[in-house]
Amino acid sequence: MRRLGSVQQKIACVFVTEVKDGQSRKRDCQQFQVVATENVNPVALEANIDCAIATEKLDGTCCYVTNYKGQPYLWARLDRKPNKQAEKRFKKYQYSHRSCKGFTWNVEEDFKMVPEMWIPAHRVKHHNGHPVPDEHGHIPGWVPVEMDNKQYCWHSSVVDYEVGAAIVLRPSAGNEDVLEIAAVPLVDLQEQTLELIGTNVNGNPYGLGSKKQPVHCLVSHGSVRIRNPPPVDFQQLSSWFQESPEGRVEGIVWHCNDGTLVKVHRHHLGLRWPDGETSLGDRAVIIRVSGTVDEYNNSKDLFTPLLQITWTLFQPTAGHPV
Repeated sequence: MRRLGSVQQKIACVFVTEVKDGQSRKRDCQQFQVVATENVNPVALEANIDCAIATEKLDGTCCYVTNYKGQPYLWARLDRKPNKQAEKRFKKYQYSHRSCKGFTWNVEEDFKMVPEMWIPAHRVKHHNGHPVPDEHGHIPGWVPVEMDNKQYCWHSSVVDYEVGAAIVLRPSAGNEDVLEIAAVPLVDLQEQTLELIGTNVNGNPYGLGSKKQPVHCLVSHGSVRIRNPPPVDFQQLSSWFQESPEGRVEGIVWHCNDGTLVKVHRHHLGLRWPDGETSLGDRAVIIRVSGTVDEYNNSKDLFTPLLQITWTLFQPTAGHPV
């Protein structure tokens, strides 16, 4: 199985999009909607979308594993955003032109400060040595997740740097219909991007854990395949999202053979998310966290409690918290 592409920039929609008046379904403060037309994006056609691998778009927060302090580290997504004055100018331009094309940024003055350790994402374009904002006015980037940083406490709950491992949710090798939670060496996740999902992330659409027993885990991008995906056709995709049990997902990300990534979100099709039960939340989960309690003795994270229930199969209908 080939390793699929990492997410180092905003992913284009599989359809050509247009801007319409009206409150955004995705962003509360946005007074316009970006919706899909029925025309397939030329970028997708050039990348031979019909031969691409369709994977589930997960609703969490993006992470990245790369070196820091001489060892593999988890990094949290942190976009560098414009200051208030620049953002106001950008939104006014975007609203009047129905596009951000032609807008000019002063990268040195228009953007908020970021932590010293911040790095831009790999696919961010540069001009005169400075990273260039994307069409949303953001500069995607990363900051390392330190264990004592409360802002990233849910990120730090899924890693143990002393042991060098992370809690990962993935399809079981023996049965892709079953998911497993495993402790995976961070070195095996090197240079991958992953999605952090769980109790305290994005409203927890998958119903993981509870307030008393929060559960969070990382999912490698591209690891959850869509079984029997529909053709890349507006009407067929819309019907699939609404009628198929496999369609109870936030969206689809297609991984093309040339490395191109394209996506469709329910919001692009005018559909709600979340909308009841989810495909991911309905799958059985096996806990496979090997090791000893002493090995994770100093952990304040999920490792120790998961060791106590390792190899247990959780069925979603049983009402368990995972």
